Amino acid sequence: MPLSNGGGNRNGRPPLHPDRQDKLKQVIPGGTGLPGSLLLLITVAIAAIIAFYAFAFRVDPDELAVVMLFGKPVRTEPPGLHFRLPYPIEEVRLPKVTRQNIIEIGMRSSEVARAVRPVPEESRMLTGDENIVDISFVVFWRINDAQKYLFNIQNPDVTVKEVAESAMRDIVGQSKIQALLTTERQKTEQAVHKLMQDVLDSYGAGVGIDQVQLQKVDPPTQVIDAFRDVQSARADKERLQNEAGSYANKVVPEARGEVERILQAARAYKEQTVAEATGQSSRFLKIYEQYKKAPEVTRKRMYLETMERVLGGTDKIILNSKGGQGIVPDVPRDQLHKP
Repeated sequence: MPLSNGGGNRNGRPPLHPDRQDKLKQVIPGGTGLPGSLLLLITVAIAAIIAFYAFAFRVDPDELAVVMLFGKPVRTEPPGLHFRLPYPIEEVRLPKVTRQNIIEIGMRSSEVARAVRPVPEESRMLTGDENIVDISFVVFWRINDAQKYLFNIQNPDVTVKEVAESAMRDIVGQSKIQALLTTERQKTEQAVHKLMQDVLDSYGAGVGIDQVQLQKVDPPTQVIDAFRDVQSARADKERLQNEAGSYANKVVPEARGEVERILQAARAYKEQTVAEATGQSSRFLKIYEQYKKAPEVTRKRMYLETMERVLGGTDKIILNSKGGQGIVPDVPRDQLHKP
């Protein structure tokens, strides 16, 4: 026998007991199942959460927010909590402006294996004196203008890497291999640093180069033995040149001093000879004047003076040719007074 629908609900379920219906109406006024104030509170909370996640964004301490209105950058926001219009009206980019980025060229280091893998296609370069050198280096850079960094270049990391490699090849191409290996490492780093910064500034990249650091500067492994032989020969050449220069610096001043001494002796001899000749000439002229006055006396005097000069320093023996029987030595007058 079919049941009547008069006492059931629309789903064909039996009606609740009248007592239960009263209790349910007390809890849910109007039959909605929730109190009106609670429902409103829940609705407001859900709307606030949706609005918060739709309009708010957070900027970390190492970031700078760039807010775009319909794709055009309109403002920047510092670290903290900020609000924006929902996408696609406003969009936020968060580049890390305080982080120092590192790019390796000519090598790749692995933190897991703690090893360095060479990259020959990046590291081998041609020097200005047509030698091949194997160079690996590291570039440290930061973002110094977030808007330029985001919108002026398409792939900033790749751009910085390619600019670094190009700048290094340019500087190495103007240098000699010997200088690169020895005295000009710091000069090369500074030159590459400056050239990179100039190129990136011309691109408007918004990137600042902190440091360029050379890691390895060596000849290629295939020719390193021959290169060392060449370097040893150059060192020997420089050593011999230095020794020759030292010897020349020692001998040349000595020779110049000897030349000066000889010249001074010659000048003194000249002056002495001229003075003696002048004196002899003057003496002869005086004697000649006396000779003209008394020729016989002057002649005898000259004879006696000459004999005195010639025989004065010799031992003399006097022979008596007129009947003397012995040899009488000539005793100087200064010896006669001695006891």
